Amino acid sequence: MNLPPKAIGAAAFAVAACVSILAAIWAAHAIENRSLRAVQGALGAGGYAWAEATVDGLQVTLTGTAPTESMRFRALSAAGAVVDARRITDAMDVVDPSALGAPEFTLEILRNGDGISLIGLVPSEDAHQEIVERLGDLAGGGQITDMLETSEHPEPEGWQDAVDFGLRAMETLPRSKISVTATRIGVMAISDSAAEKARIEADLKRRVPAGTALNLDISAPRPVIAPFTLRFVVDADGARFDACSANNERARDRIIAAATKAGVAGKVACTIGLGVPSPDWADAASMGIAAAAELGDAVITYSDADVSLVAGSGVSPDLFDKVVGELESNLPEVYSLHAAMSQQEAAATPDKGIVEFVAILKEERKVELRGRLPDELVREAVESFARSRFGSASVYAATRLDPGLPRGWSIRALAAIEALARLDTGQVSVRADRVRITGTTSDPQARDDIARILSDKLGEAQGIEIAVSYVPVETPEVKLPSAEECVEGINAALAQHKIEFEPGSARIAPSANKTLDTIADLLRDCADAPIEVAGHTDSQGGEDMNLNLSKARAQSVVQALMARRILTGNLTATGYGETMPIASNDTEEGREQNRRIEFRLLTIAEDGTVVPMAQAPGPDTPRPKPRPETAGAAQEPNSE
Repeated sequence: MNLPPKAIGAAAFAVAACVSILAAIWAAHAIENRSLRAVQGALGAGGYAWAEATVDGLQVTLTGTAPTESMRFRALSAAGAVVDARRITDAMDVVDPSALGAPEFTLEILRNGDGISLIGLVPSEDAHQEIVERLGDLAGGGQITDMLETSEHPEPEGWQDAVDFGLRAMETLPRSKISVTATRIGVMAISDSAAEKARIEADLKRRVPAGTALNLDISAPRPVIAPFTLRFVVDADGARFDACSANNERARDRIIAAATKAGVAGKVACTIGLGVPSPDWADAASMGIAAAAELGDAVITYSDADVSLVAGSGVSPDLFDKVVGELESNLPEVYSLHAAMSQQEAAATPDKGIVEFVAILKEERKVELRGRLPDELVREAVESFARSRFGSASVYAATRLDPGLPRGWSIRALAAIEALARLDTGQVSVRADRVRITGTTSDPQARDDIARILSDKLGEAQGIEIAVSYVPVETPEVKLPSAEECVEGINAALAQHKIEFEPGSARIAPSANKTLDTIADLLRDCADAPIEVAGHTDSQGGEDMNLNLSKARAQSVVQALMARRILTGNLTATGYGETMPIASNDTEEGREQNRRIEFRLLTIAEDGTVVPMAQAPGPDTPRPKPRPETAGAAQEPNSE
């Protein structure tokens, strides 16, 4: 059947129309997908993950919440770089700045002598000025480099306590860096000695605010040891060090390992310091320790590069020769060895007795000098030296002259007194063949110092005996007042002069400043005692108004104590209004007594609530009196 030409034309037109529509739809989707991929790629490459893009035909819409206005503009520019900016619709939001949380406040203080540098972010301009003023007093006219910035936000809990701690720590640390946040304090400093380092660390740990982490990095310079000394003893009492020095941790560990192998038991102290005569110190010391242990009865002393080995009188000469030969052959070149066998102590002769010089150190640093000295000049020198060490009134001299004493006796006597000064109590005796010192000391370095003094002054003298015991000083415990004593002391101060307020106001009168200072001093030792600050009024005015006024006054007292740098976490401000009078409200004197601030100790009840601790009233304790029936009959003036 032949279709009419008109039908064929209409059909062809319809097919062409369908093809055109489909092609247009495909082309539109292709353009949309290409634009979407291009915009998403640009946003992803720029790091704008918070932004989203949608495409409708040629129109591109950007949505999302930008962290800042500048970030929104950058995202818009990134999209405009890949498609025509006229095709972009900006539907992005920006985070409300008021909804952002407070930044982390930090304070970094660097002090080097009189120069102080500040950097960080603090909560307010007032806090900024307070920090600068306090450090200005500390700098004493020195330069302060102020790079602090401020951000007007409420200060976080614990911030002020942490800043106060950091500033107080800075006062005692002339070379330090202190980092402060509300929850963490870091202290880096250089101390003058190991003892000073220990004292600083103990003091800072004791004063750190509760709930604040403290990170300490206190360094101490290594001491200069002159002469560089090591003295190792092996005798009937066992093996031990009289003095031990090392130039670094590795050398110390090697020396201690050699001593442990030689029979030393327990913890061994070995001072690390400067002044080592050669890098081979640990090798030389280990050889000497092994030699003394092999002899079984010997003392080896290193004084810089001079080595003295003294064997006991019971040591076999053959063994002595063998050990000395090996040690002499193997010691590093810089070291020189002097070895000897000790002789039996000579017995006292009937005509002269034991020839010796003795110095005895008693309690309270009293010294007795006895025994023999060669001549009057030496006696005066020895007595003068003793007075310079112990004080003129603390020296008792009872020496005799003996011109026949050995050479070097005066040097030994002076060295003995200098060594004795390192003890708390003890005795030193000087004889022809040895110097012996015994006693007790509270200084853990005293044995090293004594060995160093004697070996330096006496050189390679054969006999040096040190029997010194370390007795640490017992630090007396600081007795803090009990919670009851704290409250009693505060109320006693209030009895002397009450805290007064301006009439009808919670503003504290200037006359109360001295009383508040006294209370603040008492509260410094009572930081853990739960205490109620109770406000009371007279019956003038309405009950609700009096209740609010009494609480506001109690809060003013707490704030005044906080301004005096008192931790107030243990203080609870409570208002009782007119409900607890202690005198009649009919007279001005009675109303004056009822307008008061009281401090009371709190306790924890069985149900977990905090309540005032029950206190038995004394005979002089004023009793609350009933309010007169006419007190509320008419409206009266406000309470003062």
